[in-house]
Amino acid sequence: MVTPAAKRKAVAHLRDAFGMSERRACKAIGCCRMTMRYQTTRADDASLRQRMRAIAQERRRFGYRRLHVLLKREGYLINHKKLFRLYREEKLAVRRRGGRKRAIGTRAPMTVPMVPNDRWSLDFVSDQLTDGRRFRVLTVVDDCTRECLALVADTSLSGTRVARELGRLVIERGKPKMVVSDNGSELTSNAILTWADHSRVEWHYIAPGKPMQNAFIESFNGRLRDEFLNETLFTSLAQARIALGCWRADYNDARPHSQLGWKTPSEFAFTCHPRRDLALRYVEGSAPAPVAPTAQPGKSNSRGELRTG
Repeated sequence: MVTPAAKRKAVAHLRDAFGMSERRACKAIGCCRMTMRYQTTRADDASLRQRMRAIAQERRRFGYRRLHVLLKREGYLINHKKLFRLYREEKLAVRRRGGRKRAIGTRAPMTVPMVPNDRWSLDFVSDQLTDGRRFRVLTVVDDCTRECLALVADTSLSGTRVARELGRLVIERGKPKMVVSDNGSELTSNAILTWADHSRVEWHYIAPGKPMQNAFIESFNGRLRDEFLNETLFTSLAQARIALGCWRADYNDARPHSQLGWKTPSEFAFTCHPRRDLALRYVEGSAPAPVAPTAQPGKSNSRGELRTG
């Protein structure tokens, strides 16, 4: 498809090279003369383009939808379709990394927890320093709020160390009802089984070879690797720990999450806390309590009790 800009260049070439009039040049290439005299009314988007490029350079694995959310936070009022057009014109599309093909079988949808601390998921990811030494990262996520609860990096993470980190999280945040993990040797050790028994926390192991049964932590690990681990060089374990802490704070407090209505996990967690004003209560001057119904023959009389929050 020939664009209007290309048609205007062709008409200008015919007029300059062959001395044609505008009418004859337009007739020769088959375009309307109104195209030659059209003046755009679009506003200058130079500042928007510059800011969009700056954010995309800082967050290289963010697509246009997350860029749209971040720009709206800064006060840029722009339609997502126009932003997508500018996004493509600036050639900011995120290159999709290839992955291995997986067999598709019968899948059952996972139940989504409705309250915080209802279910935690944990797993390990690995990376290496610039000198070739490898280290592992323990990742813990709240499946309801999608908050990253911990990123623990070390050259070795035993079951005892995992139990100790979980105990610290319980002190800081409270005890979960369930923890979901795979069948790794660290997570099936006596230290983990003893901790779960003493803490009275249900520990659920997914089926071997079925990572989709732990989809929340698998999705988080994908974002962690794509947006941070693959984009950062680590020179030492101390530097990796500091960088992981900064990325965790940014993930919880600044990064918009698509499954949370583009809210951050911290914002969504704030809305999940139970509100005491939702409990039914009667105060002085309010409507009277309901009267208990009359007992029927052969049935016990039910009592209408008022529960306060």
